[in-house]
Amino acid sequence: MAADGGVDDGSSLETPSWAVRIRRADRSIAGAGILLSPDRVLTCAHVVEDPSARYTAEFVGAAPGRAVPAVTAWVDGDAYVPNTRDADGDPSGDVALLRLERPRPAGEATLLYRLSAPGRAVQMYGFPHDHNGGIWFRAGIVGGCGRDGQVQLSPRSPGEFASPGCSGSGVMDTATGKVIGMLLSGIGDRHGNLFSFMSPAETIVRHLPRAGRWTRGRTAVDDRLRSTREDAAEALLDEPFAQRLADWLQNDGRQVKISLVPADDAVRAATLRRAITLADRELRTAASVNRASLDPPGTVPSAGGHDLAVDAAGLTSARIGERIAERMGLWQHPADPVAERIRAADVTLTLVVVGVDEAADPPALLDLLGTLRAKGSRLLLVFRTAGATYHRARHDLVVAPERERRARLVERLEEITGPLARTLSRRTAAVRGDGVRPADTDLVRAHAALAALRRARDGDTGPHQDLARYERLADRVAARMTTAIGTLDRLRERRAELDGRLRGYHVLHLDSVRGEEEDLALDALRARAHELLQARPCDVRAAEAAVEAYTRRVDRGAPRGPDRGPDRGQEQEQEQGQGQRQGQGGASAS
Repeated sequence: MAADGGVDDGSSLETPSWAVRIRRADRSIAGAGILLSPDRVLTCAHVVEDPSARYTAEFVGAAPGRAVPAVTAWVDGDAYVPNTRDADGDPSGDVALLRLERPRPAGEATLLYRLSAPGRAVQMYGFPHDHNGGIWFRAGIVGGCGRDGQVQLSPRSPGEFASPGCSGSGVMDTATGKVIGMLLSGIGDRHGNLFSFMSPAETIVRHLPRAGRWTRGRTAVDDRLRSTREDAAEALLDEPFAQRLADWLQNDGRQVKISLVPADDAVRAATLRRAITLADRELRTAASVNRASLDPPGTVPSAGGHDLAVDAAGLTSARIGERIAERMGLWQHPADPVAERIRAADVTLTLVVVGVDEAADPPALLDLLGTLRAKGSRLLLVFRTAGATYHRARHDLVVAPERERRARLVERLEEITGPLARTLSRRTAAVRGDGVRPADTDLVRAHAALAALRRARDGDTGPHQDLARYERLADRVAARMTTAIGTLDRLRERRAELDGRLRGYHVLHLDSVRGEEEDLALDALRARAHELLQARPCDVRAAEAAVEAYTRRVDRGAPRGPDRGPDRGQEQEQEQGQGQRQGQGGASAS
């Protein structure tokens, strides 16, 4: 086994030696597994649905070009947590550990790694029915789901959906090459959407503590921030504070939350430790998952509410930054300053920092936190006193960014209600498009949002309660209006094409009928087409039909060359005439 857990990077697409294909006694493929040690394989409980049965573990990446090694395997004692549903109907568990009858070479195994999940690109090696020799498929991590700490994956393409035979596959982080979880299942809903789910390393270890032997990476919560037995006393719960923490940890729309927890406030400190512990996938207890109704309403955050919780007391910003970079998987270029590595990274995380003002260098730490905020990470920052560091954090990380956010939104709404609205108005006055809905209602809402934002006092210190809603409104309205303008622009282009075609055919007709008697019916067709094209708004479909009628009649009347056959329109008229004469003749005979 490699010292760091097997795979060195995510660039290789060779069959991984740790990928296991699991067969039932009837030789059908049950799913996949991960070789964690020479004699242990991690898989889903539903893959080995009968925990008392014997299965066959096949190591497809161990001997390329030769017979695939196969070893008998069975569930390792009580290391079996079935797939169940909690009180809310969310899935839970679905993990199992198998013991091999004969060990495999140690170098074939891998380790699980604790890494922050949000936004990571991952890849898996599974055994779907059409590719039972194994195939790579890719996905992106969307975010946590349910109460168990499971994570939703979004397939990179519909063909990379986790179909039967893939459950139990190792989920490998593409950037680092580390196995960070296990694929559970994939489902498709009635709308055609495809979803896959995984258990991260922390969730696996919570269900199967012995899997911790093969798990690397520091736990997400510093020791001093974990709940203690004394914290469980009912008197040590500030329920309103617990509800606010749970709301933020479940993403209430605020990117940064700043709280005061004085060192001598035992109740508030215990409430904070409780929230941090409950939001961690590994530390969360089964009671927290399955019996949330016994806790005060709204005080239990979902597992995975944060990715890292750091006690900053006495630590330098560099040490805290290294802790963050490690959790984000930023091991490349270790000689570079940690702030530069974080600034260059494409991943984000939800971070809790307790005792910001107790750090060895609070101003430098605030600079680092500003970098994380600018990259899109979410921050819960806890201070011991409302001193200079606290006030600077509120200004730099909350007030100023919110003012800038509000100003950008005002500018965008002004663009929507001004230039964009005028452009759409001009387009709708020029052409009429089927399916292009009026923008009146959207514009009324956009004007109302703009007026509310303008009324807001410039000195507001917190996020505007409707800011996120107004941003979603702006996104929706701008998208609809832009789509409508694009549709109407295409119709304007079509109208111009039709106008040019009508003019061209009129010239062709005049050249072909010099000195001949006027065709009043043809002139009427042209006049009708011209009228429709000049109307405002122009009904392009009706104009198109009128131009087509005119050009067809011009084509029928155009002179034929000596080497050209009869015009198709003339052939049709002749055929119709013959049919009428035959019909008349038949009537006479009868």
